[in-house]
Amino acid sequence: MNSKRTTKDAESPTLDVVALLRDYPAHGLARGQVGTIVEKLDDKTSLVEFSDDEGRAYAIASCPVKDLLVLHYVPAAA
Repeated sequence: MNSKRTTKDAESPTLDVVALLRDYPAHGLARGQVGTIVEKLDDKTSLVEFSDDEGRAYAIASCPVKDLLVLHYVPAAA
């Protein structure tokens, strides 16, 4: 699996796995919860879906990109 992003990927982070950097009490979400970016709303905001272990969505929230940490499962080249 190639861990490098292409220019297109950098512009469109759809399906990136992310963790919340702050609580979203209105959505019942806490800092550290993991979700998937399902749509890039604009340069500063993404729509994130949070699902249980069986794939059922329990929350969908629009989150500022600054409040998201992209998780990596493959070591990045230095």
